[in-house]
Amino acid sequence: MEFLQDADFWIGLVKIIWINIILSGDNAVVIALAARSLPPEQQRKAVLFGSGAAVVMRIGLTVVAAQLLAMPYLQIIGGLLLLWIGVQLLSEGDDGDEGEAKEHGSMMAAVRTILIADLIMSLDNVIGVAAAAKGSTVLLMLGLAISIPLVVFGSTLMIKLMGRFPVIVVIGAGLIGWVGGETLVSDVALKDLLDGAHWLHYAGAAGGAALVVGLGKYLQTRQPVPAESV
Repeated sequence: MEFLQDADFWIGLVKIIWINIILSGDNAVVIALAARSLPPEQQRKAVLFGSGAAVVMRIGLTVVAAQLLAMPYLQIIGGLLLLWIGVQLLSEGDDGDEGEAKEHGSMMAAVRTILIADLIMSLDNVIGVAAAAKGSTVLLMLGLAISIPLVVFGSTLMIKLMGRFPVIVVIGAGLIGWVGGETLVSDVALKDLLDGAHWLHYAGAAGGAALVVGLGKYLQTRQPVPAESV
């Protein structure tokens, strides 16, 4: 327990908490978008399970993140997956009034979406956390564990805001698209191209946001209108 008397330990812990506060925003948006159409009880389960599993996944990724980021085309695939997830989350309707089997299936789909999105978005994030931990496993675990309530609170708040202000759903989907486009153009295979044209980095991110919002809204208009109950 001598590390508790080390000033560097507490400084590192504050850094990790701050990094997680900043980086938990996009995770909270994904969780809120994926769970917003579920019944309240299903929402709580999806948020808690998705948040906890996402943080555990981030801890595991810390060990191999640097090696994964060095693999060509991996971030291109991840970026495309994020764009697809953003479109799906924006275009899907509310399924809260369906039967129990449908609700269960929707919750599993929501948790699966949360985990896939967090896996992709955490590749860059965990490098910052690992750097702040400076090799301390205790510091890393403690800092990431504290991030669990941050993600849970943030996603719960976002679900409530999305219910009152539907425009936040569009903004959230656009954020996922932005991160997806940014991830795609950050791939090491495109490094030589982007070295001479840094504006392509921002163009890719903006293009991803526009694609998700535009295609998602278009698919919304293509959905069949539910028949009125007699």
